[in-house]
Order: sequence, then C-alpha cells, then structure tokens
Amino acid sequence: MKLNDLIKKIENKYPLNLAYDWDNVGLLVGDFHSEVKTVLVSLEANEKVIEEAIEKNVDLIVTHHPFIFRKMNKINTKDLKGRLIHKLIKNDIALYSMHTNFDIAFDGLNDYFMEIMGFENSKILDVTSSEILYKLAVYAPMTHEIIVREALGESGAGYIGNYSNCTFNSPGIGTFRPEDNSNPFIGEKGKTEEVKEVKIETIVPSSILQKTISKMINAHPYEEVAYDVYKLENKGKSVGLGRYATLSSEIDLKGLCEKIKSKLNMDHIRVVGELNTKIKKVAVVTGAGSDMVGLAKSKNCDVIITGDVKYHEAQDALDMNMCIVDCGHFDTEDIFKDVMKRFLQTIESVEIISSTVNLNPFKII
Repeated sequence: MKLNDLIKKIENKYPLNLAYDWDNVGLLVGDFHSEVKTVLVSLEANEKVIEEAIEKNVDLIVTHHPFIFRKMNKINTKDLKGRLIHKLIKNDIALYSMHTNFDIAFDGLNDYFMEIMGFENSKILDVTSSEILYKLAVYAPMTHEIIVREALGESGAGYIGNYSNCTFNSPGIGTFRPEDNSNPFIGEKGKTEEVKEVKIETIVPSSILQKTISKMINAHPYEEVAYDVYKLENKGKSVGLGRYATLSSEIDLKGLCEKIKSKLNMDHIRVVGELNTKIKKVAVVTGAGSDMVGLAKSKNCDVIITGDVKYHEAQDALDMNMCIVDCGHFDTEDIFKDVMKRFLQTIESVEIISSTVNLNPFKII
C-alpha cells in the first residue's frame, strides 16, 4: 500500500485539524509515495525504537508523541535528533505522529482508557470544537426522489442523534426551459416545462459535504441539478480532551487504584485523597491532565485519573476535596500501541507490529 493511501485512512479516522495549534502531527519524516508493507507502532521513537524498526524491516513507524516537536535549524549526525532522522531516511523508514488529535478524537486514547477500565457512557470533559453542519436541499423529479434520497443517506448525510437517513420532503412544481446547448432529461429545447418535483432536505456535516453533493449529483437524472446549501447555527458532534463517566457501582479510592494497577499492569501508583473515599464519578485525562482538576470537579467528579501531577497541584486538589490518581505519563499513554494496532489491523495488506522497547524512563527502587 502507498503511504499516502494509508495516511488518508488514518486521518479520516483521526483528523489532523483536531490537534492543538502548538502540536506537531502528521508525516514528519518520509515520502508520501513510498510503499508500506510493515508498520511499527510505539509510544514514541527513540534510538532503540528506530534500531528495532531497522532490524524488523519496518517501512513506517507510527508514534503518539511527536518525533519532531521543537524547531530544528540543522539536521546533521552530530545532533541526536539529526542522527535519528538520518537513520530513518537512510533506511527508507517513514515516521508519522498523532498526538493531541489522537487524544481528542473518538476511539482515541482517552476513549480506549475508558474502554479497558470498563467506564461506560462517557462524556467529553473539555470540548475543543464542534463540527459545522449544513442543510442541503435538492429538487428532484418524483420519479427519482427515492434514488436521490438513498444516495444522500449512503453518503452519510441525514444523521440526527441516533437516527440516520433523516430527510424532509415537500412536493412542488419545478419549471425550466431547455436552451439550445442543453441536453434535457425531461422536456424540449425552447419550451418551458412544468414537472412535479420533490424538495428533499437533509443535514450534512462539513466533513462529508463535498462527497454528499457529488453522490447526490451522480444519482440525479437532470443535466443541471438545482440544489441549495445553507450553513446552520446548530452544531454537529463535539470533540475534546478527556472523558468523564458515572460508574455503574460505587467503589472506594483504594479499590479504584487496585483496578487501575491491574488493568495497566502497574506495580505502584500515586494517590491524592483518602483511600476510603467513595468514588461514583470519574474523570480521565491520559498523559498530563492535572490542569483539569478544577474542570473535573465542576462536572461533580470525585476523582481524576491522569499523570504528571506536581506537588502544589496535589495540594490544591486536596483543598477542593478532589481525589487524584496519578498513574504517570507513560502508563496512561503506552496503551497507544494497543489501540492503534487494533485500528491499523482493519486495513488490509499491511502488517502491524508493536514495539517491544520499554520506553518508561523512570524506575522505582
């Protein structure tokens, strides 16, 4: 498979525009037109991971943490990052990173954490954006209204909540006169026609608007299709960072910590709060999310599960009667390998392997 085709599939699921402005995501090293047979997924790419990729004849490394984050003025082998970039290029290995867009997107890192912990019916903790919606209205002859309507539904238009193929249809009379250079489906050149038509209206998210219009035109019998597009004030699906959920049954803080340690295969965990505190509502921010303690409290959460919590942030949490489970940055995000591998394995003709390099820089003694 061509790298460009693989990237299109990835970005259709995890769009780059979801990432924060300060982030650096997408193809950071490589040729869009190169052939990809084997993909290595890893939390990040250090020298050991790149050596592993070389040894296993990998064509593409997919990481969560951006391989290139800060501005680089030079790329040469005297610099660590420059040396690694040189290795990648020399061995024809591309590198693609997906960071905050993967944290924010549905079925991304935060949703996967909720899944493996069994926290169901989660909601977005911090909404970052909502999709723009459009109203598409097309006028079709009654003989073809079902065909056009089905084309709209097949394109993905017409979703309202948990309902699909939603349209509103109103009958009317369409008038037109084919001119000399026309090739009319109905009527004669130079003669004004009246046709029984149906106005079909539906909702279309911005992400599929052009695709929907194209499918609608292809299904329509007219040489020139009459349709209107209106930008709506109501918003589509929201996306954002972090998740929160109400537990199906109450658990104390110690029990929650034991569950997390078991699911993430951790030996130790840091906790802020009394271990016998009853937990009914949890918030999760994978990676570093201690700045969202107040937001989680405003959602009436009893605890936030995250990493990289500093001393004064922990003290502030205690003052607001909020518990924190600090799993560490690594342990909340190393699961990236599992969820990304699961997604990429749905793509045929590409072998997906997980890095076996232990990237956790910390040891507890």
